[in-house]
Amino acid sequence: MSIRAICTALLITTSTFCQNEWLSESQNTMRTTKQVFTTILRNKETTMVDYRKATDAVASILACEAMEYIDHQSITIQTPLAPISGLQQKHSVVLLPVLRSGLTLLPAFLKYFENARVGFVGLARDEETAQAHWYYEKFPALTGDEYVIILEPMLATGGTGIEVLTKLEKQGIKQERIIFVSVVSAPEGLEKIYARFPNVKIITVSVDSHLNERKFIVPGLGDFGDRYFGTE
Repeated sequence: MSIRAICTALLITTSTFCQNEWLSESQNTMRTTKQVFTTILRNKETTMVDYRKATDAVASILACEAMEYIDHQSITIQTPLAPISGLQQKHSVVLLPVLRSGLTLLPAFLKYFENARVGFVGLARDEETAQAHWYYEKFPALTGDEYVIILEPMLATGGTGIEVLTKLEKQGIKQERIIFVSVVSAPEGLEKIYARFPNVKIITVSVDSHLNERKFIVPGLGDFGDRYFGTE
């Protein structure tokens, strides 16, 4: 079965798709809560202020989910009454928002990954060809031991994702150490990324129906950056 067919089935069953294989379809954890806030994001009548509030809420949930896929180690701490075993993050984290819409998820992720270093990548999409072109990049020093969390609210054609993942691969980051976070994804983009990077973990709130002739996600939610920053 193709990824497109599986993702289509997900829209009907709302079940989690093979968490140990292709895609972490983030629907089981706080499902109703995420649907409420995603509905606000999708609604064309939502104001900029409410759009920002809903984005922060969804991003906080996604940050918690991303934490589940990062290695932790056991430690022993002392409570006011007795010692107890607990967990702490084992590896450092780099947050990598894709300009500019990825910046909308960054504040919430920094609350959960306070010690994370932050890089930035900028790619502009040619509206005629839908191809992504680099215009900016700034990475912190990478050792290959850290986890890199890519922040990109809309995963459409997968072109930007492929470019960023290829850049990280050249810098020695293993696929297993990369988490791609989106709010809404298209099956075409997911299929393209996993054909090239099968071991990258993708966390998304929704896998939508398809891309239209202009390569926009349907039903989608419009241009995420424009609606968040008020540049429509």
